[in-house]
Amino acid sequence: MLVVTGACGFIGRNLVFFLNNLGITNIILVDKKKNINLIKKFKYHSYVDNKFFLKKINNNQNLIKKIKVIFHLGANSSTVEKNLEKVIHDNYIYSKLLVDFCVNNNIKLIYASSASVYGIKKNNFKEGYNFLPANYYSISKTLVDLYVLNILKVYKNAKLLGLRYFNVYGPGEENKGRMSSIIYKLNKKIVNNEKVSLFRGYEGFANGEQNRDFVYIEDCVKINYWFYKNFKSGIVNVGTGRSVTFNKIFNIIAKYHNYKKKIHYIKMPLDLFTAYQNETKANLKKLRKFGYKKSFILPKEGIKKYLDYFSNN
Repeated sequence: MLVVTGACGFIGRNLVFFLNNLGITNIILVDKKKNINLIKKFKYHSYVDNKFFLKKINNNQNLIKKIKVIFHLGANSSTVEKNLEKVIHDNYIYSKLLVDFCVNNNIKLIYASSASVYGIKKNNFKEGYNFLPANYYSISKTLVDLYVLNILKVYKNAKLLGLRYFNVYGPGEENKGRMSSIIYKLNKKIVNNEKVSLFRGYEGFANGEQNRDFVYIEDCVKINYWFYKNFKSGIVNVGTGRSVTFNKIFNIIAKYHNYKKKIHYIKMPLDLFTAYQNETKANLKKLRKFGYKKSFILPKEGIKKYLDYFSNN
């Protein structure tokens, strides 16, 4: 038995789709009750409301014995969330309870961490204790990582793995709204022949030259499954190890659609300004040391795959 929390979310749905394609259907899906329509095409054992999952499962020892792994992908993913109590409850308290449950029952836990914990300053993005969270979301993710790292110091046999995602993009992010990738947003603008806006540069960056490590959803799903089969405890970065500028992304998408309009550069909104990462690039040494040797889909290829997906759906 496998468990996927956040099963109706971006990475969650892609993971369940991947598992189904492998013939794996013995899965408990966990998410908000109202989201069940988002996974109606999937095959699974049962669907449980996230509010009641832990309470329900704690009372079923026979089911606990059958669980091989929990993929914890559920979270409040808004980086502009203003309600600290809510985001701490959704992301830290819930994750902490899930970590405790897995440690107490010797169950593998693969959970979603975030590169946002590194903060907005340039650094080497190497896993460790170099946390500089700049918003409530990244604070909540930092707390989870710290809790896991401290547990692993004491409980050497605990099976806890944090996948520290960089900027994930690809099919299935349509419901993320403001939190969807710049790739998704630019494509939508260009397809509708609308004016395209990017942020003006600051802190040494030219207009539109902010750059990120964009990792394709297909790679993220494959890494989850690989670690399920080749488990290691700890926290590892999940990115390509390379970054690409927003200007270059625009050029790739514009060329694909033969879009001729120029970019309009605008001021960054105040609620983003103090917590905006101008640059990210994953350090992959630890991931490789853990044994994951597969190459990543780089942006030029990944964006083309993504645009083809939109053209065919």
